[in-house]
Amino acid sequence: MCGIVGYVGTRDSVSILIDGLERLEYRGYDSAGVAVATDEGLSVVKAKGKVGVLRTMDLPVRDLGTGIGHTRWATHGVPSDVNAHPHTDESGRIAVVHNGIIENATGIRERLEEQGIKFRSDTDTEVLAHLVATAGVDDLGEAVRKALGVVEGTYGLAVIDRDQPGTMVVARNGSPVVLGYGDGENFVASDVAAIVRHTQQVVFLEDGEMAVVRPDGVRTYWLDSTETSRRAETVGWGLDTYDKGDHSHFMRKEIFEQPEALRRTLSGRLDHRASTAKLGGIALEPRDVLRLRRVRILGCGSAYYAGRAGAGLVEQLARIPAEAEPASEFRYRNPIIDPDTLYVAVSQSGETLDTLRAVQEIKRKGGQVLGVVNVVGSTIARECNAGIYLHAGPEISVASTKAFTCTVAGLALLALHLGRVRDLGAADGDRIIAGLDALPDLITTVLATEDHVAEVAERFAGANSAMFVGRVNGFPVALEGAQKLKEVSYVHAEAYPSAELKHGPLALIGPEVPSVVVVPDDHLVEKNLSTVAEIRSRQGPVVAVGHSAELEAVADEVLLVPKSEPELDPILLGIPLQLLAYHTARCRGVDIDQPRNLAKSVTVE
Repeated sequence: MCGIVGYVGTRDSVSILIDGLERLEYRGYDSAGVAVATDEGLSVVKAKGKVGVLRTMDLPVRDLGTGIGHTRWATHGVPSDVNAHPHTDESGRIAVVHNGIIENATGIRERLEEQGIKFRSDTDTEVLAHLVATAGVDDLGEAVRKALGVVEGTYGLAVIDRDQPGTMVVARNGSPVVLGYGDGENFVASDVAAIVRHTQQVVFLEDGEMAVVRPDGVRTYWLDSTETSRRAETVGWGLDTYDKGDHSHFMRKEIFEQPEALRRTLSGRLDHRASTAKLGGIALEPRDVLRLRRVRILGCGSAYYAGRAGAGLVEQLARIPAEAEPASEFRYRNPIIDPDTLYVAVSQSGETLDTLRAVQEIKRKGGQVLGVVNVVGSTIARECNAGIYLHAGPEISVASTKAFTCTVAGLALLALHLGRVRDLGAADGDRIIAGLDALPDLITTVLATEDHVAEVAERFAGANSAMFVGRVNGFPVALEGAQKLKEVSYVHAEAYPSAELKHGPLALIGPEVPSVVVVPDDHLVEKNLSTVAEIRSRQGPVVAVGHSAELEAVADEVLLVPKSEPELDPILLGIPLQLLAYHTARCRGVDIDQPRNLAKSVTVE
């Protein structure tokens, strides 16, 4: 993986490809390259490093209007010029870009080498180029179809042929492919961001679907050659969405977009008359809700941490046993699927492969699963067929901020809906609705404290490790706070339930290890203050995050947050920790929007 862009039309493709790749840089990558058709055959230019390196290389001045490009996040083979995509067959006739993993690549490679084919790279993708080239048919679409009949694994790919300029073949299985429709030209990408400046009319391929793309039209069909009929939809976001504007980084822009993003998540979903949440996308009748014995929330990374907060909300508001689990672990332990359990799959991109496979496992065993995703039309959204769209807007920085906040809010809506069907009274329903309604303005208040947070970040930016602790509602906040800090600043950070600190992690506490303690103003505040005392007695610096100015008497630094409803604390208390991570990374001079080794949408296992 990571990013694909393709063009077929009458314009020179190189500038379109490189511009598209630059718009996919946010996904995280280690190398980039393009292959374009010219009068002299395919011209392939690729290199380790940023897309900008390509602009300094010997790119063709004119081409035939057909090309593919790629940004690579290494899975097979180290980042290098040779392992960068596109990959070609021995003759240079076929060029392929590919996201995903070919699981049986080793066996295919051995068979091809026995036939005398020599490989240049260590990648799994190169086998695709050789399979297409040796398929024994002239038609490119049929050659790709035959090649895909041999491979096992996941792919989103685009293929061009030196001898068939004006034609591109694409296919999808577990990794997104988007077709963009133009006038006398058509586009291909793994993400709408790469092509939105050229067209807003798109089609998202389904798993097992292929397309032959030409300037005058697109033909889509299944791998068994059965034709499909697809209608283009209009992208709801314009080019300005993918621009930083006046902000120094996308991460900061997205942190400050949270009040408006949250308003979109809540819009039309707060039913004041019935003191509940209106969720038209979930197909749960009251009798179905009353039968529920458990709720299980599945996600990866920040989505999992949001699920931890969501599970707490479900238990508090709906009084249904709830738990969150990493989707990557769930499907590998032969899970018992209970028909009276509601499964909730959480994914910002809607393409996270581990989460998608968990959804498919649940459905295969007859379970009911809802999706909580941000990207309309994404694979998980389509696979679930019911759920909640977040409408947070595109998130460009690799580190999730506004999508995390909106995810927890979306799970709060679900918890409110479930609770009002069961035994949550109208007065409590009204209280939660009022709390949700007030959150966007309260977040704006927190964002106004940025200068103070930046000062705190500067004070502790030299630390190599940090500890995050919290109890009950505060623990998911600690988990996500540690995640943000390690992602963007490369400071080693761990999160623990506060009471667990004395069961081992306390050995790490000292003057050089700051601790971030989440202290909501709730019934556990005295216990949280005891945790602060434990840390301070061992000379550990403390940054307290909470609602009360009294924390200033017991902590080295305090990040104050306005008080909301206690159940909603995981939403509000996380905002200053996003700013803390951002400003720590700025102090340390690292790449904030594209942290090393990470990708935005993880479509491999």
